[in-house]
Amino acid sequence: MKESIAKVQNLSHRYSKDWAIKDINFEIKSRGILGLLGSNGAGKSTTMNILCGVINQTEGFALIDGIDIRKKPVEAKKLIGFLPQKAPLHFELTVDEYLIHCAHLRSIPSKEIKSAVAVAKEKCGITHFSKRVLKNLSGGYQQRVGIAQAIIHNPKLVVLDEPTNGLDPNQITEVRRLIKNIAEDRAVILSTHILSEVQATCDTIVMIEHGETVFQDSMEAFNNYIKPNTVLVSMETPPNKEEFLNIDGITNVEYITKNNIRLTFSERPEITKTIIQLSLEKAWGLLEIQLEKSSLDAIFAQLSKKKNYTNA
Repeated sequence: MKESIAKVQNLSHRYSKDWAIKDINFEIKSRGILGLLGSNGAGKSTTMNILCGVINQTEGFALIDGIDIRKKPVEAKKLIGFLPQKAPLHFELTVDEYLIHCAHLRSIPSKEIKSAVAVAKEKCGITHFSKRVLKNLSGGYQQRVGIAQAIIHNPKLVVLDEPTNGLDPNQITEVRRLIKNIAEDRAVILSTHILSEVQATCDTIVMIEHGETVFQDSMEAFNNYIKPNTVLVSMETPPNKEEFLNIDGITNVEYITKNNIRLTFSERPEITKTIIQLSLEKAWGLLEIQLEKSSLDAIFAQLSKKKNYTNA
């Protein structure tokens, strides 16, 4: 069983009179990717800044490999790699110069710096840009350098705040692949407001809205949170709309094309069986039938209206 590397317990923080987060609880094991999902202003960055020791929480605990980051910040931070939403790059430096600088900041022994820089560059696919000035790199490669500085000291936990923000589709795909590769031998926490981002990269998910946890479970459970209520059918000779609506449970009919129809139904688990049977009886020539999964946007919208749904 994988041990817990990071744990937040009853984590709460307020700025002035307003609570930014309230009673946040989650933990992440030694490997894999946990997605911290929420709309802008939900409390994700506050949570990550506390976890990384950037700010002190008002209440609760943040533990890194069992170490309370508030009580022993230096010891805990040695185990963390952090890429904030805006990568802390020095654009006038070359890739090598910058990573050597970061290695010194991380107190890596001088005799080990060359090796640490080489490993980080290889892991992030930027070795061929070693002598390139950072300002001359594309956004995608600048982000790779930002990730390289986060892993240069081989931390047990890597925390990434909106790591694909502002990248083009190809760059996003490359950074996602890199993050998955990094998570093979360490824990990664990825913060984002983009639903497709967590679906593409994360194993588990914690969703925060208005500073409170509204969902905590596996990615599969998140995808299946809302039961489907539409079915797509393809038929050689489909009936008219009225005949579909006469089927008990069908509430709406949408002709996508002449032969492809989306049917909305109320809660009737046997609806597909009914359509198959009627198609045979009435010679509709059923070619295909499938339940539609709920869109991530629909799940997000429904969860955003609820609070304290957890199934840890």
